Amino acid sequence: MGAFGTFFGLSFSALLPLINPLGSALVFLGLVGAAPSSLYRELARRIAINTTLFLIVIEATGTALLKFFGISLPVMQLAGGLVLAAIGWNTLNQKEVDPDDAANTRQALGDAAAASLESKAFYPLTFPITAGPGCIVVMVTLSAHASAKSVVFDVSAHAGIALAVAVLSGAVYVCYGYAPAITRRVKAQTVQGIVRVIAFVLLCIGVQIAWNGAEVLLKSLLKT
Repeated sequence: MGAFGTFFGLSFSALLPLINPLGSALVFLGLVGAAPSSLYRELARRIAINTTLFLIVIEATGTALLKFFGISLPVMQLAGGLVLAAIGWNTLNQKEVDPDDAANTRQALGDAAAASLESKAFYPLTFPITAGPGCIVVMVTLSAHASAKSVVFDVSAHAGIALAVAVLSGAVYVCYGYAPAITRRVKAQTVQGIVRVIAFVLLCIGVQIAWNGAEVLLKSLLKT
């Protein structure tokens, strides 16, 4: 139980600021825009399931996949950070939605528009918005440390990591599924302002992740 509790705590504390269910829900709200509450909950359910499966698969096979494709962590950080920064930039500069237009769009949203949103449940709503490159780095690192001792230790450690992922995915479902309700009592202008701030933070996180990878690559280049 020692390894289980230790790795649950490590995983939860490391992934929470990266997944950031409440903050990411505001970005999710800005990207989905005017849509029925039932669609929000359906998307949230898919994203929560995708997040759980995605992170557990990465935790189980991440190191092997990177080795198989010959990808280093710095390169993954650089590429993933650029993608995240691009999403943040697009969200930061998206057109503001007028409340009356939003209501009309919500009523007129048809099957084709709903299907378009649902097709984005994995990319970009799950990866990289909910579980981005930072999460992959964390999961690969945790996997390496959780596979270093006895079989009992390894099983307990991996179980702790899996539980942390499941708890955070549950938080993602609640925050994403009820994002409109969470912001319902907030003025539209305030919501737009919050979305812009979160988008800017997302842009900064992407730049930081990309810089972390570029820094390592530049240092290795200068040593040669």
